[in-house]
Amino acid sequence: MIKKYIDKIRPNFEPDGKLHAFRSVFDGFETFLYVPNTTARTGASIHDAIDSKRIMSMVVIALIPALLFGMYNVGYQNYAAAGATGTFVEMFAYGALAVLPSILVSYIVGLGIEFAWAQWKGEEIQEGYLVSGIIIPLVLPIGCPLWVIAVAVAFAVIFGKEIFGGTGMNIFNVALLARAFLFFSYPTKMSGDTVWVSTNSILGLGNDLPDGFTMATPLGEMAQGTVPSASLTDSIMGLIPGSVGETSVIAIAIGAAILLWTGIASWKTMLSVFIGGGVMAAIFKATGQTPVEWYEHIVLGGFCFGAVFMATDPVTSARTETGKYIYGVMIGALAVIIRVMNPGFPEGMMLAILFGNMMAPTIDYFVVQRNISRRLKRG
Repeated sequence: MIKKYIDKIRPNFEPDGKLHAFRSVFDGFETFLYVPNTTARTGASIHDAIDSKRIMSMVVIALIPALLFGMYNVGYQNYAAAGATGTFVEMFAYGALAVLPSILVSYIVGLGIEFAWAQWKGEEIQEGYLVSGIIIPLVLPIGCPLWVIAVAVAFAVIFGKEIFGGTGMNIFNVALLARAFLFFSYPTKMSGDTVWVSTNSILGLGNDLPDGFTMATPLGEMAQGTVPSASLTDSIMGLIPGSVGETSVIAIAIGAAILLWTGIASWKTMLSVFIGGGVMAAIFKATGQTPVEWYEHIVLGGFCFGAVFMATDPVTSARTETGKYIYGVMIGALAVIIRVMNPGFPEGMMLAILFGNMMAPTIDYFVVQRNISRRLKRG
């Protein structure tokens, strides 16, 4: 029925139709619902069973466990801070009501810019923001104001993506660029001890906490040279303060399994990030530079989330098979170096991945040149 209705209204969006100005919007919704049946007439083509929209949709599905647990944890942290008790449903409902506005703002602003840009350029709507739109709220603290999120999304989409040519052409991960913009432009909204817990009741759920309520994250405690107060079990489960979707290792592991099973993410990149981070953390622990064990660096902060969902971004990561190992090890090691050596940046994963994005083309270039040289010598 839906397909018949789309076919019926399609003439209105053709070049001579009365709604031709919205052709790209119509095409975007149609190709989101159904795989296009158009085929290439000339040139070499590679046929696959899945297109980019389906890939993006699968990544969104892989993010759902982290999103759902993040919603629960937002409620849990509010009730725990108030010393109050609540049911699972109450905590989850409170967290969902607190997180959904940021998701809506992210998608409304980001997709609005995407739609307007496509109409202006007369091009198809690109699907890359389906993933960025949900990742951005997940990598931000719950105390980040909605207007700040809107500004960051606009900056990331326009200056980090569209001016480079859109999806597939951007140099830096769009979601991380938004987070970096916020971190350097509005540092008080992104760091410190006042932004990690939602402090107001919502529709009768949750608890009102005192103005200026503070709660340090485990990474914040570690940056001050102390051992985090959170237990390893809570850190793995995710019942600790932190960015909305980054706390639960279990939820992230479920998403990782989905990405690896579907072949969307590279296990080489993912594994290399953990190896690089683990080895560097072990070195710092052995030399007395950090108070925590190497595995605590892995489970704390955004390390797991970054390794699974952002370091593996096929657009901004290394593409050669050997390059993926180099790229991943570099990100993992650099994230721990930043955490330990610079207390001003307790979460080093963001800067490490952005630096990796910048170096990925160079890594691939040298890998390719090395392969060419080896083949020439064999000849």
